[in-house]
Amino acid sequence: MHSPVIVWLRRDLRLSDQPAIAEAAGKGPVIPVYVLDDETARHRAMGGASRWWLHHSLTSLDAALRGKGSRLILRRGRCEEILPALVEEIGASEIHALHHYEPWWRNAEKAVGKRIGLCLHHGNYLAPPGSVTTGSGAPYKIYTPFWRALNERMPPPESLPCPDAITAPETWPQSDDLASWNLLPTRPDWAGGLRDFWVPGETAAQTRLDALVAKAHRYKEDRDLPSLDATSFLSPHLHFGEISPARIWHAVSDAGGSVGTFLGEVGWRDYAQNVILQFPDYGSRSARDPFDSLPWRSGPEAEADLRAWQQGRTGYPIVDAGMRQLWHTGWMHNRVRMIAASFLVKHLLIDWRRGEQWFWDTLVDADYASNAVNWQWTAGSGVDSNMFVRIMAPLSQSEKFDAAAYIRDWVPELADLPDAEIHDPAPMTRPRSYPPRLIDHRAARERALAAWEQARR
Repeated sequence: MHSPVIVWLRRDLRLSDQPAIAEAAGKGPVIPVYVLDDETARHRAMGGASRWWLHHSLTSLDAALRGKGSRLILRRGRCEEILPALVEEIGASEIHALHHYEPWWRNAEKAVGKRIGLCLHHGNYLAPPGSVTTGSGAPYKIYTPFWRALNERMPPPESLPCPDAITAPETWPQSDDLASWNLLPTRPDWAGGLRDFWVPGETAAQTRLDALVAKAHRYKEDRDLPSLDATSFLSPHLHFGEISPARIWHAVSDAGGSVGTFLGEVGWRDYAQNVILQFPDYGSRSARDPFDSLPWRSGPEAEADLRAWQQGRTGYPIVDAGMRQLWHTGWMHNRVRMIAASFLVKHLLIDWRRGEQWFWDTLVDADYASNAVNWQWTAGSGVDSNMFVRIMAPLSQSEKFDAAAYIRDWVPELADLPDAEIHDPAPMTRPRSYPPRLIDHRAARERALAAWEQARR
């Protein structure tokens, strides 16, 4: 029998359209390995919601592998130490993996590659990050020309099929017990809403994609309406690599109507990876210099406002609905994410990094690139971003995008109010159980603009 081949898995937890698995399966016995490496990621180790998802995604992948005659090996520690030791233990000939672009994974790939044979494949994006460049060979910083250039290279290659079988080694190496990793919350168990809303894994990702195909032609018309289930709900499945963007593209590209808007959102994911490839510290450093001088609020009052925002107690119904949806399900409607993020940065004048950190811990789709790029876009601090002086008005946004039913779902204190009042409850009709506004919109706007002028000087 040939020497076994290791497949190093990270955010690519699928069997279909998985180039590393496809390549390894043609070489002989395969040992799929997932290493929980919090040490390399350090302060970017997965947050609580992502760890919940990971537990169930690994369970699903192991079951799928066993159906192919294989299984998943779990190890914990630094990848650059665990993988070489495993190679020596089992006499593996090489390791196959998909490229990852978060700065800690790029460092890990270099460290592992220096010690053992590491074969890296592309497959988590529509095109390899860094490959879409201007005529002069420079990387794009602005989304629109990036998307135009990427779109010219579409469609992506056809998806690779799932292997019929995966050859097992003569003996399996020892594996950690998944339960010993303590990825699931217990004291307290706050994941009830996540269990009710999500089913992680490759099969569930395909189910979500099948549902999207029927509605993708109306994506542009319906995606901004939080009261409708019109978005794809594919973001956590994409983040954990339970489905490939190429598979999604081929499934929906012929849907007609406004499906191009949805494909542009898949392209935004590629764009975000290209940004962090150029600016690895994008999740912690503003791209525009004036933001280094912006007088963000701090101290007890600001911290109290931050907690109110986190708990959905700002007094702005659309913001509170979004933040409560996030806490309950680990996800938030995209239009509401923009409103809630803008509120923190511009109404409360709290540093965008505090919001990014909260989303990192509470989102099941907490992707380093997308999270950082979206927060910097909303704050106005990014290389391609909204202007800081463009301040979203949450009350009018709520009415414009018909969020009444959404608010009733997540802010039950207001459920009895009619549509005409629920977006902006008057003092006389506002229930006592619902908090007053932390700050009026006009006062918040004036404070934010004054802070911006100070930063510019």
